[in-house]
Amino acid sequence: MNEAIRQRLPSYALFAALLSAAGLPIYIHAPKFYVDEYGVSLAALGSVLFGLRLFDVIQDPVLGRLSEKLRHRRGLAVILGASVMAAAMVGLFGIDPPVDPLIWFIAMLTLVFSGFSFLTICFYAQGVAKADSMAGKGHLSLARWRETGALLGVCVASVAPVALGVVMGAPFAGFAAGFAVLALAAVLAMSGEWKDTGLPASAGFGTVLSDPLARKLLMIALVNAAPVAVSSTLFLFYVEIALQAPGWEGPLLLLFFLSAAAAAPFWGMLAERYGPKPVLLAAMVLGILSFGGALFLGAGDQWLFAVVCLASGAVLGADLTLLPAMFATRMAKISPSAAEGFGLWSFVSKFTLALAAVALLPLLESAGLETGSQESPPEAVRLLVLLYAGVPCVLKLIAIALLSSARGMEDA
Repeated sequence: MNEAIRQRLPSYALFAALLSAAGLPIYIHAPKFYVDEYGVSLAALGSVLFGLRLFDVIQDPVLGRLSEKLRHRRGLAVILGASVMAAAMVGLFGIDPPVDPLIWFIAMLTLVFSGFSFLTICFYAQGVAKADSMAGKGHLSLARWRETGALLGVCVASVAPVALGVVMGAPFAGFAAGFAVLALAAVLAMSGEWKDTGLPASAGFGTVLSDPLARKLLMIALVNAAPVAVSSTLFLFYVEIALQAPGWEGPLLLLFFLSAAAAAPFWGMLAERYGPKPVLLAAMVLGILSFGGALFLGAGDQWLFAVVCLASGAVLGADLTLLPAMFATRMAKISPSAAEGFGLWSFVSKFTLALAAVALLPLLESAGLETGSQESPPEAVRLLVLLYAGVPCVLKLIAIALLSSARGMEDA
């Protein structure tokens, strides 16, 4: 690999950390924060999250097209997108709502998600050009840096509010301020990567959607993201209510994502040697075996759940590393500009989070699930455990079936 190219790869890890901090952790923290601080109902928040993701049905493909149109001015576009996202994060967690909390939640999340979507599309599209300039299996090599950085970003963002709560009275405001600093650092680190990319003109959405293998990868991404969407939506409730272990949320999240970050390079090296498809299939099976143990845990079993987090986190490293690399490899062959392709990828990856929120939170509320000091009825707790640990295993089985039946993915 060219030495100059290799030395710039850490900037991709840092930018990936920024994006990941604005993704999954927001689904983990924001609903519970607005329930606890402002008394917003779970059903209302679930409906809002679903509605915002439906907005992405239109927005993500449009942002993909916008990224393509701005590819020669992408550096400036990225600065603007990061500024919007950082400011909205401060508004979401660091400012008392000047209007009804639910309306403020909608406004700030819309800006956060819009900035996140646009930056994600630009970033992954740029990665296609970067990987093509690298010798050997460039997409897998870049994916190891990118997804490891992303997982470390998730680690920090997931536990930061809990850790900051030890030293300050407004931990979520501190988290928002730290996120703004990270945005500045990531934009500066990537400042030279958007120039003179030499990206070809767009091939359009039709090229991506008409390719059978690209469609199959998008479908697998949709189904495979669903287990993570379900478990991340319900994680805090599972620890607090099912395990009755308040205060363990931060350490368990950190263990889970650190395990994923540590394992991601290992999965990438295995994929380079044996091929991404068989390695990913093996990881998916291990995922069911490891995470299924959460079905049988109850009050006081937080140490056993730590083992589940360690094992299932390690397996998650394969999901987050190999599937995007496979899709990027395919985009390099059929649509090298890749912006529209990753616009579609961004949509299917995030849609599952919205679907989980709108389906699960109202269901648990109707079953009588209570947070805080109030006690939930046993049937609500059983439903929580079943939804948190059982549903993801069933969804993972469907993803395994789809991936097993796919042809041509060895050389995607």
